[in-house]
Amino acid sequence: MKMKAPGAVLLLLWSGVVVVAAESGHTATASTQQSCQLDIHTVLREMSALLAEQRVELRHSKTQVEAMETRLRASEKTVEEQRAVIKELKEKQEEQAAAVRAVGGRVNLTGSQVEELRREREERRVAFSASLVASGDETFGPFKDATPLVLKNPFINIGSAYNPNTGVFTAPVRGVYHFVFFIFGNGHGSTPTGVSLYKNAQHTVIAYSQQASMYVKPSNGASLVLEVGDVVYLKLYPNGWVRDNGNFHTTFSGHLLFPCD
Repeated sequence: MKMKAPGAVLLLLWSGVVVVAAESGHTATASTQQSCQLDIHTVLREMSALLAEQRVELRHSKTQVEAMETRLRASEKTVEEQRAVIKELKEKQEEQAAAVRAVGGRVNLTGSQVEELRREREERRVAFSASLVASGDETFGPFKDATPLVLKNPFINIGSAYNPNTGVFTAPVRGVYHFVFFIFGNGHGSTPTGVSLYKNAQHTVIAYSQQASMYVKPSNGASLVLEVGDVVYLKLYPNGWVRDNGNFHTTFSGHLLFPCD
């Protein structure tokens, strides 16, 4: 509702009163003067009521303005937050674009290139672990000479780089590999329990123990740099033995730590 100007209303009403008084002039009777005074009181009451109504409307309008200002400030805060998010996204996008430029611009791979990348990824997933026997209880040795030790029961063989028929691991990619082996044997006064780790034809480390009774469980391991085609395997120590059973005491494990380009 459009608010009336209090000054204009008062002036209009007062003018009406003055006109009425002027027209009454010299012909006004006592009863007419009394009626005029009553009309003035009525007008004043109406003016007071109108002023009260306008004060209420003014307070209501002020409340609406304050509410609008509050919503406006909230909207401004939301806009600032959205601007901050957009700025962060743009910065990340620029970082990603810079990374793409650093590797030679936009990446457009053909089907053969995708297949090559998939093959390389599979080649870099290399891990194996095997025990000497799958069941039963067996003792291997002793032999006069160092003899290859074939662990025939693989637990895992990711990449198929380990051959359980020969006990030989063949490196599929150039890189750093880690190998560990644990062995088990009976204590004996003259027969040791010992196994050596070989890279190609070169001895690297040995696990060896000997005591007159009970059992022995030596172990060892090494990280090696291997070229494609290098082989790693175990050999039984000369005149030594190892034992294994369903508890899988004697094991050989290895995996690719990281490739080397």
